[in-house]
Amino acid sequence: MVRALYSLLMWLAQPLLRRKLARRAVAEPGYAVAVDERFGYYRAPADQGRVWIHAVSLGETRAAAILLERLRARHPGLRLLLTNGTATGRAEGEKLLRPGDVMVWQPWDTSGAVARFLDHFRPRIGILMETEIWPNLTAACAQRGVPLVLANARLNERSFVNALRLAWLARPAYRALAAVWAQTEGDAVRLRALGAPVQGVFGNLKFDATPDADQRETGRAWRAALGRPVVLFASSRESEEALFLKEIRAYPSVERSESAINPASPEHIHNVQWLIVPRHPQRFDEVAALIVQHGFQVSRRSAWDGAPGAAPHAPAPQHLTGDAPAVHPPAGRSTVWLGDSLGEMALYYALSDVALLGGSFAPLGGQNLIEAAACGCPVIMGPHTFNFAEAAELARASGAARETADMAAACRAARALAADPVQQRDMAGAAGAFSAAHRGAADRTAMAILALIPRPV
Repeated sequence: MVRALYSLLMWLAQPLLRRKLARRAVAEPGYAVAVDERFGYYRAPADQGRVWIHAVSLGETRAAAILLERLRARHPGLRLLLTNGTATGRAEGEKLLRPGDVMVWQPWDTSGAVARFLDHFRPRIGILMETEIWPNLTAACAQRGVPLVLANARLNERSFVNALRLAWLARPAYRALAAVWAQTEGDAVRLRALGAPVQGVFGNLKFDATPDADQRETGRAWRAALGRPVVLFASSRESEEALFLKEIRAYPSVERSESAINPASPEHIHNVQWLIVPRHPQRFDEVAALIVQHGFQVSRRSAWDGAPGAAPHAPAPQHLTGDAPAVHPPAGRSTVWLGDSLGEMALYYALSDVALLGGSFAPLGGQNLIEAAACGCPVIMGPHTFNFAEAAELARASGAARETADMAAACRAARALAADPVQQRDMAGAAGAFSAAHRGAADRTAMAILALIPRPV
């Protein structure tokens, strides 16, 4: 009865979903693609026996890529069915497809859409990444005998409290899963309290990612040529950039300091190049305008070309590979740099002496600091890291990260660290060691998944 009421509400919400997708498509055209798939109508031929992975957004899709690599290594003939919920996730997911694979949108959680999805594709197993639990989807998989698992599972305290408020709906959904593998012991405790069949604590798949070597080499070369520290605000979120820009306005620009401050004074070495990389690409133009509104010039990654200081008139950035032409950041010292590209975080971390962790300076839960650690980039966090609480605490305890009370304290800490090569080197080493110490989740998860598949993939 309870799920029937939920199903009715989801059915009634379908026009609202279509309206929301149309609005989002104005800024992100990807949301206008294949909208009918969200309601269970497909152009792809009906099929069966695929391994289905659901990765709602960009971060989950990157985690899925790590897991998929291990699965394919054991079963090269694996046929993938990939579902996503966001435009950035779907764009990233396209990189994972091989001939014969299929990618469609996640079905909206009505009984009809879910039934059409499962009847059309009849997957051998379903793998949900991290957090995506939908009542009708889990119930329908259980009814059809499709093992549905939650991999790289996390559930922070805030989400746990919210789930308890809807326990009449959440508990049956979690109980219907075939297996759950949690990132941390804390996640496992909360998931079990909701009835989830937690079968192991495997760690975080993202520790097994290997940063792009060419990007790291390019970033290090840029940093060496620049001759002054770079402080990165990584994966910044809405409302945080304004706090950041307000703080750095109080610091003297490099031009003013070089003409007015004795180069031998301690204050001189505190001057850094500030770099912002927003979390969401649809906000690139918004953040560029915000930088200008705060009295800075802005230099966008998409316009970097030639040697440092050359006039930026380049086309949109390309992904860096060993065959890519050399491109360099401009040397305009009074500007704030804007990283308006996708898939280049390894470049930005390698370019930077220290990174501020986006999402942690507003009550948003923080972004993942694992990629920064893998690139050997020290991290300064704000007080809001509840989405990755255990990883943040482990990073702090290892010396790879520091926690601060607010944006003002974070900027002060970042400048101080950038001005101290010995401390910066020590934290960078601790970051690399922290990353290496937590690898192995991908292999453990892949083996557990394959054990649940009754026939060879």
